[in-house]
Amino acid sequence: MACRIGELVLGCRDPEVLARFWCEVLDFVVLDREDDGSMEIGPREGFGGPQPTIFLSRRDEPEKGKSRLHIDVNATDRDQDAELERLLKLGARPADIGQTGEESWHVLADPEGNEFCLLRSRIDPL
Repeated sequence: MACRIGELVLGCRDPEVLARFWCEVLDFVVLDREDDGSMEIGPREGFGGPQPTIFLSRRDEPEKGKSRLHIDVNATDRDQDAELERLLKLGARPADIGQTGEESWHVLADPEGNEFCLLRSRIDPL
């Protein structure tokens, strides 16, 4: 048997802000809150299902250097243009990482500047 991803951990200054953003983006809910303000969000079914949860780990200062991990998202019920519009309304903003403009994806940043990509292909919801 192999491992699978159970949760992704994202260091952030304001877990509440990122929880609201990512819950709207992914249709997740808050699963747990820690005494230090850290939060875990995930699918309504909770931890251990087919999708990993996201643990928003409260940090006063951002970690040094560029993060080596980013999230890619796919729309499940609309095309890429409609999803891009929705994400921008939620507080995402375009991020320039040197793309050419010919890519089939959009590079965005969440409210704390964490980069993520909106891919073109639509996937069926679980």
